[in-house]
Amino acid sequence: MNLIDVSTKLQTEDQCLDFIEKVRWPDGKIRCVRCGTDKVSRITRTVNPRIARSEKKQNKRTRLYACLEPTCKHRFTPTVGTLFHDSHLPLSKWFAAVALIVHAKKGMSAAQVQRHLGVNYRTAWYMGHRIRKAMASGEGIIGGGSGGSNSGPQVRKLSGTVEIDETYVGGKTIRKKERGNQKSYERKAAVVGMIERGGELRLRHVGKGSTTAAQVRPLLHELVDRNVDRVMTDESTIYPFAFDGYCASKHETIAHKYEYVRGDVHTNTLESAFSLFKRGVFGSFHRVSHKHLQRYLYEFEFRFNRRKAADLFEDTVANLVGTKPMEYKTLVS
Repeated sequence: MNLIDVSTKLQTEDQCLDFIEKVRWPDGKIRCVRCGTDKVSRITRTVNPRIARSEKKQNKRTRLYACLEPTCKHRFTPTVGTLFHDSHLPLSKWFAAVALIVHAKKGMSAAQVQRHLGVNYRTAWYMGHRIRKAMASGEGIIGGGSGGSNSGPQVRKLSGTVEIDETYVGGKTIRKKERGNQKSYERKAAVVGMIERGGELRLRHVGKGSTTAAQVRPLLHELVDRNVDRVMTDESTIYPFAFDGYCASKHETIAHKYEYVRGDVHTNTLESAFSLFKRGVFGSFHRVSHKHLQRYLYEFEFRFNRRKAADLFEDTVANLVGTKPMEYKTLVS
């Protein structure tokens, strides 16, 4: 579903709520969010606009469900327990924001979202990070999606031929006369990338300054299958120590001082993904903080892995429905 489809099919609150219900309960049976029973009744309520303005109740949903289980009797809306919950914005603007962000190849800044939707900057910035959180919740996991499961997501490990490399993002450039013994990347955020050729990408922020073997080693165990066919890196000395017996026999290196490709040994697939992310940082966001960098990495990872998918919008909405709300105070704390 592209932006035109969203603007025509999801214009009203009822259309948006119908879509959320379809994503949240695909079998068509509305279930209580507390006890799980499908014995619920629908309560349709209308809010007088004049009263809503005077009492500041614009965020009240027009659709309410009541659980008929005698021991529960819980009342809930389709957005309860989702990232849409307790939002004062119309759902149509939420869906427009999702369509804008997920289809922007190099990302979309909060200032752009602000201009498109006619909201203030802080609202646009908050919306963007909530959508990125939903992308992180659905990225490369097994057993993810909506449904209210309490078990955490299991990361899908990379297999086949895997490329691993590190890059550095942001940070103030040190002038040559002030540099001394400090290297320019020591102020930058270190990002480790892994990609399965013909498969998925993983991007992880590991800290500030030079990447170490101690930072890469746990990522190898978490993200790369032990029975991988081949693992390719550059000539950096951290990788032999990072492998430390884990897939060490599958490790091949390419010396970038002398060559960039030797047969099928290279890290160019990952370099292209790094390039796309940096174009987004420089061209769309201009700067990102170290604090929120991982969320931006998840956004590009999610979009890169689904670049050929026709249901990118639906996948993101499903993750928004299946992800717990994130409070503003938590985001800025």
